[in-house]
Amino acid sequence: MGLRNFFDKIEPHFEKGGKWEKYFPMYEMVESFLYTPKTVTTVAPHARSYVDMKRIMTYVVIATIPCILMALYNTGYQANLAIAEFGSSGWRASIIEGLGIGFNAANPVANMLHGLMYFLPIYITTLVAGGVFEVIFATVRKHEVNEGFLVSSMLYALIMPATTPLWQVALGIIFGVVIGKEVFGGTGKNFLNPALTGRAFLYFAYPAQMSGDSVWVPVDGFTGATALAVSASNGVQHLAAMGMTWWDAFLGFIPGSMGETSTVAAFLGLLFLLATKIANYRMVLGCLGGMIGFSLLLNWVGSDSNPMFAMPWYWHLVLGGYAFGLVFMVTEPVSGAHTNLGRYIYGALIGFMVVMIRVINPAFPEGMMLAILFGNVFAPLIDYFVVQANIKRRARRNV
Repeated sequence: MGLRNFFDKIEPHFEKGGKWEKYFPMYEMVESFLYTPKTVTTVAPHARSYVDMKRIMTYVVIATIPCILMALYNTGYQANLAIAEFGSSGWRASIIEGLGIGFNAANPVANMLHGLMYFLPIYITTLVAGGVFEVIFATVRKHEVNEGFLVSSMLYALIMPATTPLWQVALGIIFGVVIGKEVFGGTGKNFLNPALTGRAFLYFAYPAQMSGDSVWVPVDGFTGATALAVSASNGVQHLAAMGMTWWDAFLGFIPGSMGETSTVAAFLGLLFLLATKIANYRMVLGCLGGMIGFSLLLNWVGSDSNPMFAMPWYWHLVLGGYAFGLVFMVTEPVSGAHTNLGRYIYGALIGFMVVMIRVINPAFPEGMMLAILFGNVFAPLIDYFVVQANIKRRARRNV
């Protein structure tokens, strides 16, 4: 039987009211991947854009591919570097040794395979745990499971440390799906980013597994602070003494959460999202402007006791997941501002807050995750005041 004939036979089962709707709540999502859904409007006067939910989510997943590849490579690279000093153990090491690949950090295949063995369990756990609760809510509320969860699951997996216990991975995505999205009505109705909501929950509930010197490189006995932690304690100039250059951070060859380390990989995704008009450039410009402006101000003010005041904006750009958050979280259309002026303000608020948290708060040298969630909370208020200002301006013009 040809592929086309197979699809012709199963297509009636995916039609509205078919048996798949009763027994398989995810049939809508499957149908939208195989065919263009019949619910997509194609004629005037209601057709306003060719970009539907399926296309948006598919484009975002495509944009994450450079970050996924870099997550695999750098996770394996950092692990293989540490194994050269501390030795290897565990089931992953047994598999690699059995395949005869070895732990040579100069071998791209060894790095990719080793990184895959950390990323894949986390991503599969995310899909299963979060998908179960997506289906539960879809079944109870009698609505479809759409592609939004695929994006959230991918972003969530990429912002996790490689050492995160799988039960915590499951708990975090469940919290993000239920509390960050479904309690507000599901995809398109959440005011918080679900992936960041789950990650923030884990950070505050289990800080020992989400922060500290031992969570970034998945090798027993290895400890190493992130670049931001080193800068907060000793100043950014100390990174050079550790052998860490700006180019290392830009390319992503530094310890950190799996998919957040590479600025160039995130920017490749940004170029794709801007070219396809999925990401709004106003949010990007606002966030960059807020970060650069406030960091320059703090550089000018200076501090004798806080070395973070001296960190240049171009170091803020490449450290701590700023670029990843800028590309995939700040530009997220549902939880961000929706007015054009509001998008600039929303982005600038996040850029300002990430520098504020990194520099002024010595207990938490990261900041991008909390800054974005802070911006999510204020996005509706920003849009409200922008709309009210427009109404008052038009009223004065027509008096």
